[in-house]
Amino acid sequence: MISLADYLMLSGVLFSLSVAGIFINRKNVILLLMCIELMLLAVNFNFVAFSRYLDDTAGQVFVFFILTVAAAEAAIGLAILVVLFRNRRSINVKELDAMKG
Repeated sequence: MISLADYLMLSGVLFSLSVAGIFINRKNVILLLMCIELMLLAVNFNFVAFSRYLDDTAGQVFVFFILTVAAAEAAIGLAILVVLFRNRRSINVKELDAMKG
């Protein structure tokens, strides 16, 4: 039987990987968005684990809201990246900080 601690450890590992990915990768915007999505997945995993452990469905309802926000964030983020790539011909983060007048 898998215990609550096992779920929390897995969620902690996912969250740690996403934070490490954000700090290690400072060049590619797509990978930064993927790390943010992984972070949201770890939080969702915690909500589901505690919801199952406490026999309360409130955590699972929060997961649906978070998934909705994550899907909207991914769609808008990728649309912004497409526009940036069309204008600048690059998705390198260091090249995107310069403002054009």
